[in-house]
Amino acid sequence: MSTLAKQMRDYRLTTARIMYHMPDHPSLLQEYIWQDLDLAPRYPVLRKFLTFWEENLDGRLHSVQVASKGIISPGEMRLAAAQYSLH
Repeated sequence: MSTLAKQMRDYRLTTARIMYHMPDHPSLLQEYIWQDLDLAPRYPVLRKFLTFWEENLDGRLHSVQVASKGIISPGEMRLAAAQYSLH
Protein backbone atom coordinates (compact mmCIF):
# COMPACT_ATOMS: atom_id res chain seq x y z
CA MET A 1 0.00 0.00 0.00
CA SER A 2 1.37 3.44 -0.88
CA THR A 3 2.13 6.07 1.75
CA LEU A 4 -0.75 8.28 0.60
CA ALA A 5 -3.18 5.36 0.66
CA LYS A 6 -2.11 4.54 4.22
CA GLN A 7 -2.62 8.15 5.30
CA MET A 8 -6.10 8.14 3.80
CA ARG A 9 -6.85 5.05 5.92
CA ASP A 10 -5.97 6.95 9.12
CA TYR A 11 -2.39 5.77 9.45
CA ARG A 12 -0.38 8.30 11.46
CA LEU A 13 3.28 9.15 11.58
CA THR A 14 4.40 7.27 14.69
CA THR A 15 7.67 7.78 16.51
CA ALA A 16 8.87 5.44 19.24
CA ARG A 17 11.75 6.13 21.61
CA ILE A 18 13.06 2.70 22.52
CA MET A 19 15.40 2.39 25.49
CA TYR A 20 17.24 -0.92 25.76
CA HIS A 21 20.02 -2.51 27.78
CA MET A 22 23.32 -2.82 25.93
CA PRO A 23 24.11 -6.54 25.46
CA ASP A 24 27.76 -6.26 26.61
CA HIS A 25 27.02 -3.83 29.48
CA PRO A 26 23.49 -4.53 30.81
CA SER A 27 23.69 -1.70 33.35
CA LEU A 28 23.93 0.87 30.51
CA LEU A 29 20.95 2.00 28.44
CA GLN A 30 21.02 2.84 24.74
CA GLU A 31 18.37 4.79 22.83
CA TYR A 32 16.91 3.85 19.45
CA ILE A 33 14.42 6.04 17.55
CA TRP A 34 11.92 4.19 15.32
CA GLN A 35 9.54 5.96 12.93
CA ASP A 36 6.91 4.64 10.50
CA LEU A 37 3.26 5.02 9.56
CA ASP A 38 1.04 3.11 11.99
CA LEU A 39 -2.55 2.87 13.25
CA ALA A 40 -3.19 4.39 16.68
CA PRO A 41 -4.01 3.23 19.37
CA ARG A 42 -3.13 -0.44 18.69
CA TYR A 43 0.08 0.24 16.69
CA PRO A 44 0.31 -3.10 14.81
CA VAL A 45 3.44 -2.10 12.84
CA LEU A 46 5.29 -1.04 16.01
CA ARG A 47 4.18 -4.19 17.84
CA LYS A 48 5.48 -6.33 14.97
CA PHE A 49 8.83 -4.51 15.14
CA LEU A 50 9.06 -4.92 18.94
CA THR A 51 8.23 -8.64 18.64
CA PHE A 52 11.02 -8.98 16.08
CA TRP A 53 13.36 -7.11 18.44
CA GLU A 54 12.60 -9.39 21.40
CA GLU A 55 12.96 -12.57 19.32
CA ASN A 56 16.09 -11.71 17.30
CA LEU A 57 18.17 -9.01 19.01
CA ASP A 58 20.32 -9.28 22.11
CA GLY A 59 19.48 -5.92 23.72
CA ARG A 60 16.72 -6.43 26.32
CA LEU A 61 14.01 -3.74 26.10
CA HIS A 62 13.78 -1.30 28.99
CA SER A 63 11.02 1.12 27.92
CA VAL A 64 9.16 2.41 24.87
CA GLN A 65 7.63 5.89 24.53
CA VAL A 66 5.26 6.43 21.62
CA ALA A 67 3.99 9.60 19.95
CA SER A 68 1.86 9.85 16.81
CA LYS A 69 0.51 12.64 14.65
CA GLY A 70 -1.87 12.54 11.72
CA ILE A 71 -0.12 13.89 8.65
CA ILE A 72 -3.22 14.74 6.65
CA SER A 73 -5.39 17.15 8.64
CA PRO A 74 -7.86 19.90 7.87
CA GLY A 75 -6.30 23.18 6.89
CA GLU A 76 -6.08 25.89 9.48
CA MET A 77 -8.15 29.00 8.92
CA ARG A 78 -7.36 32.42 10.36
CA LEU A 79 -9.46 35.52 10.01
CA ALA A 80 -7.66 38.61 8.83
CA ALA A 81 -7.59 41.49 11.32
CA ALA A 82 -7.46 44.08 8.54
CA GLN A 83 -7.48 44.38 4.76
CA TYR A 84 -5.34 46.90 2.88
CA SER A 85 -5.37 47.69 -0.82
CA LEU A 86 -2.70 49.49 -2.82
CA HIS A 87 -3.40 51.28 -6.08
